[in-house]
Amino acid sequence: MRTGLRDEAMDVAYALGWTVVRKTPEPAARVVFRALADHTWQQHGRGVRQLERNLCRVLGKSAVDDEVRVLSKKVMRSYFRYWLEVFRLPEYGRDRIIGRSRVQGAEKVFAALESKRGAILALPHMGNYEAAGAWLVHHGHPFTTVAERLRPESLFDRFVAFRESLGMEVLAHRGASAFGRMARRLRAGGAVCLVVDRDLTETGVEVEFFGATARMPAVTAALAMRTGAALFPVTLWYEGDYWAARVHEEIPVPEEGDRRERTRAVTQRLAREFEAGIAAHPEDWHMLQKVWVEDMAADGRPAGEGAR
Repeated sequence: MRTGLRDEAMDVAYALGWTVVRKTPEPAARVVFRALADHTWQQHGRGVRQLERNLCRVLGKSAVDDEVRVLSKKVMRSYFRYWLEVFRLPEYGRDRIIGRSRVQGAEKVFAALESKRGAILALPHMGNYEAAGAWLVHHGHPFTTVAERLRPESLFDRFVAFRESLGMEVLAHRGASAFGRMARRLRAGGAVCLVVDRDLTETGVEVEFFGATARMPAVTAALAMRTGAALFPVTLWYEGDYWAARVHEEIPVPEEGDRRERTRAVTQRLAREFEAGIAAHPEDWHMLQKVWVEDMAADGRPAGEGAR
């Protein structure tokens, strides 16, 4: 019963976000969301504590100190900004989306799409990837993505409707079925965008990530090998009122090795690119869940706990 009530309350909260927050004057909404971020940080709950453990890995620290605490507060403000913008994005027009985006290296993606080769964009939980997706759509390149199943079903439906309203094709996270449809989109010269800095399946590839073992999904490597589409890591951050992103160099699929070896090599290279982006902008990496194998093994919880 408690779980059902919690799910219902969550659904109501998100419904209010896409109705009340969406129509609230933006300056007032920003004040409220910053206050919520600071309150959540001060409560120092499980998510914030995990965030700080993650930041220790990024900063190379063995324990949380004042520097980590200050940084975690910045992350929470960035994270709540993301949610405020999610609720308000349907109100933003093309001029605002494009005018407030600063994207480095986008020409590589456009070239892959215009040549009908197809492009896979692999992202971490950084900045505002919803706004980045809307930017790509407004440049004439709608894309396919995958959404994690959420409870209750009505909440999942809200997220799908939100992303579809921005011009995205959204597939449920259902393994082979979703993979096959993404592969078909890529073979037709389209784009696929996936957030892949933590494994939701417990079957991901083990990689070295900030000096320790983490698991990341193999799906982007598998799609690149299956379709020949170009695989680009993308990292994102905030620059004042602007959304910023960097399209990193394409990750080539090795010609040597068996399928497992090539998958691991590509995923490891992806982890390295994510490291560079996160290290440059740690305040905009919104990772409040477990990423590293050691952390997950400590209490037996799966990698996919929690959702964004």
